[in-house]
Amino acid sequence: MASTYLTRTAGSTGNVQIWTFSAWIKRSRISNADATQILFGTYTDANNRLEIGFHNANNFIVKEKQSSSTNIDMTTSELLKDPSAWYNLVVAVDTTQATASNRVKMYINGSQITTWQSGYDNYPNQNYNTLANVSGRTYVIGQEGNNQYYFDGSMSHVHFVDGTAYPASTFGSTDSVTGEWSINTSPSITMGTNGFTILKDGNTITDQSSNSNNFTVAGGTLTNTEDSPSNNFATLNPLNYQLSGCTLAQGNTSLTATGGNGWRTFYGTLAASSGKFYWEQKVNSYSGSSHYIGISDIDKMKNSNDNDFESASTDAYCYRADGGKVSKNTLTAGAGASFGAGNIIGIAMDLVNNKLYFSKDGVWQNSGDPTSGASGTGSFFNITAGKLYTPATATYNTSNQFFSYNFGNGSFGTTAVTTNSGNGYAGAEGSSIFNYQPPTGYSALSTKGLNL
Repeated sequence: MASTYLTRTAGSTGNVQIWTFSAWIKRSRISNADATQILFGTYTDANNRLEIGFHNANNFIVKEKQSSSTNIDMTTSELLKDPSAWYNLVVAVDTTQATASNRVKMYINGSQITTWQSGYDNYPNQNYNTLANVSGRTYVIGQEGNNQYYFDGSMSHVHFVDGTAYPASTFGSTDSVTGEWSINTSPSITMGTNGFTILKDGNTITDQSSNSNNFTVAGGTLTNTEDSPSNNFATLNPLNYQLSGCTLAQGNTSLTATGGNGWRTFYGTLAASSGKFYWEQKVNSYSGSSHYIGISDIDKMKNSNDNDFESASTDAYCYRADGGKVSKNTLTAGAGASFGAGNIIGIAMDLVNNKLYFSKDGVWQNSGDPTSGASGTGSFFNITAGKLYTPATATYNTSNQFFSYNFGNGSFGTTAVTTNSGNGYAGAEGSSIFNYQPPTGYSALSTKGLNL
């Protein structure tokens, strides 16, 4: 949602003292140098605004100003910097409470925040009237409301409740097996006049409560994705690459080179040491042969301008744009057909038999058969067992390159998969959408796929 935002104007005034906001979010752009990113709020000008989001040091914030007076100013000491995780963020406001600390409650993954950045634990006065639920004010999701401070990431199950301050336990619970905070997909909530539920199933901005408080896409493109709090998919990892000369977008599933020659290696956010997994990379625009698609051992990931596949000390394996294959700085020519702009490369990683296969536009190269098991018919490599592997791509960065990745989320950038009558093809876990049919027994690299 880096340039996408949603709006809705309240038709009537509800409860301006008591309300709840809850959303599940997955961050994309994460850096101490980043600007503030706003998830939700309402804005007239800099001196009259309510905002919930992230401060530029990645702290979770709630802030409200009216007539130049800062009446709520809460900033957590915790930093939310994991681009591979879905976070559940809840803000419950009830200014009628006698105890100041009960007037604004903030939760991250079910845990109520009790520690704050120094000087940023400023609760509102008792019975303070907030800017929420005021007739004629416009709610904005995805930016401040002044065409700045855009949220960069994905959002799901966005709830706003008018008239009740709900705890985080309404929207999730702790999994008894994993200990992780898990989504409650159908919370029991009383919405109130201005309450709404959107982005519950895909990119639906039609209110899925009974209120019909629908939103409008006011800017950008709202892309549907299978990546959700119930099934977290791999993406490219913004913490393991050099920002200089490259831009990640679309929830870290597309990569654009913006200039400057030099090697870059990019990695996934999820990894596996066992099982069978499939994903796809589209070469949207490209020239030359200096592009490598494959996998790498996460213990040897580099946060530097380098090519992992040309390192003799790294367990990394790839298919190169000129048709060669490369591992440990050894090139074998003619392993498959060359590829370039418009081609889709499929990767089948068999960590049961330790084999790696590649397809070009649905055709398995080297007459490969990813279902051949231990015989490894047509596999590009016998990969080292016992390692933890993640998707990896190395490219010699110039300004004419654009690549997009489908880890099963159902799109290449903003372009949805259209094969199989628009339904695509699911992996073995049953919850993914690929352009080509994955080999039998291969799952998406997602939490459901990893736990198949």
